[in-house]
Amino acid sequence: MTGAYDPSIVDDFLAHHWHFRPVDASFMGERHHDALLPPAGPETLSEEIEGIDTLLARLENTEEPDELGDRLDRRMMLAELHMQRLAAETRPRLHNPAWYSGEAAFSIISLLLPQSMPIRHDALIGRLTGLPGFLDSATERLQGVPVPQGWVKRAQKEATAMAGFLRTDISLHEEFADDWAEPARRAANAFEAFASALDGQPDADPACGEAYLGQVMAELHGLPMSPREAVEMAQTAYNRMGEEMAEMARAIDPNRTADEILAGLSDIHPDTVGAVFDSYMDWDIQAIAQGADLVTPAQEYDLDYRWMAPCFRKISQPLYFLFYRSPPGLNPGAGSVYWVTPPGEDEQAFLRGNNTAMVKTIHSVHHGSIGHHTQNTRARAAQSRLARIAGTDCALGLAFLGSGTLIEGWACYVEDLLIEAPGFYTPEEILLLKQFERRNAASVLVDIKLHIGDWTQQQAMDFYREAGFAPVRVEGEVVRNSMLPGSRLMYWLGVEGIKALRQRWTGETRAFHDRLLSYGHVPLAWVEDEMTRAGLLRP
Repeated sequence: MTGAYDPSIVDDFLAHHWHFRPVDASFMGERHHDALLPPAGPETLSEEIEGIDTLLARLENTEEPDELGDRLDRRMMLAELHMQRLAAETRPRLHNPAWYSGEAAFSIISLLLPQSMPIRHDALIGRLTGLPGFLDSATERLQGVPVPQGWVKRAQKEATAMAGFLRTDISLHEEFADDWAEPARRAANAFEAFASALDGQPDADPACGEAYLGQVMAELHGLPMSPREAVEMAQTAYNRMGEEMAEMARAIDPNRTADEILAGLSDIHPDTVGAVFDSYMDWDIQAIAQGADLVTPAQEYDLDYRWMAPCFRKISQPLYFLFYRSPPGLNPGAGSVYWVTPPGEDEQAFLRGNNTAMVKTIHSVHHGSIGHHTQNTRARAAQSRLARIAGTDCALGLAFLGSGTLIEGWACYVEDLLIEAPGFYTPEEILLLKQFERRNAASVLVDIKLHIGDWTQQQAMDFYREAGFAPVRVEGEVVRNSMLPGSRLMYWLGVEGIKALRQRWTGETRAFHDRLLSYGHVPLAWVEDEMTRAGLLRP
């Protein structure tokens, strides 16, 4: 027997989620959890499963709602709860030391970012004071638990870096107060003790298995293919794009390979550090102007390019510290801050690293202008309450992973979209975009083959190097893949899904993109379902 869906269950779902993930609440802009740390006791997982089962019992016997927002909310809650239950039983986050280090670090950092101003000093001191107990619980919980060594190394790196931050650079924060010093010192000691306690942790295979990954793909992402079918698709595309890059390179310069042409892009950059900084906004403005016929840009919500604050400059390197972070959907303020990392001692390396092609494609298009910035702004007006916040950047990644096919799919898709704006890119930059696309197909292969047991971590790293990933990124990329199954395949598969939807759209181009973004942070497959339901797609 089914009953009517009650929209108030969203409040109960969020209360459950925030109880076990209060740092997510801080990033979402829900301030009542700002003094809290995640529970990590011996009873935590059983309590979480009990709460999940209670919510599922209320949801599963309800009718599909008529209203779009309610329909998407119900669908997202069911998908997330099913996946969270499976994870709690078979792949619990409480067995991952890097989950503890990330939550602990960002429990503090989340309260120090510009989006959190003014700082809630009592909440910050509350979390600093609670960190020793949280990390002691982590050490006790992990004792004797086999853990992939990549996860251990990441946790130790993060904990050591955070200890240094709490001892020194936190005092550089513009709102630093003397009463932070002592709890920060004790928290720093706790981070160091946690890192030391991880020495000798027994090793484990990071693979989640084909069944688990299949459920991530089907339940969270709504993808219609199996993991092995996705591998076949991505491998075919990866091979094809290698040939396309070679053809594009010959058309640009028959005497240089694609790699040589791409390497030359590092030499095309502004002449001074100040001009590099200005170029971020300059290209943002140009992308908005030239992309306005393709998608309605978000100009009502500010994007403020700033040099990264001194207190964060060291800690940003070893942590999952994003230069652009989604604004807190529940308390977005008037705009977002976009950090620009200042130069170190090697100014020439800074200029080359911030070459025109990278600033244009990655910073001003993918993240800024009509990329994530416009997408996040539009999401706050979505009819689904959860779609307004599902794509929140949290301590380890997106709050609700299933939103990633649309979120990351859009940001990668929009890079290529501006090829349709005549003159925006040079031929060399279009070649770079093809390399980006090929790397995303490569990431599908690693994401899946690592977790279904076809590749070892070493084989995955070797393949990333072959695919052209920067050597310094390779190990970290594979570790992240291993911790978050299904989190890298969503980029390329998301782009492919958007392309397929556009081919079936019955209206004009800008209306398609505006409608796509209007759904907020939800799986792309659900957008297809809703567009079909509304009669907007050809069969």
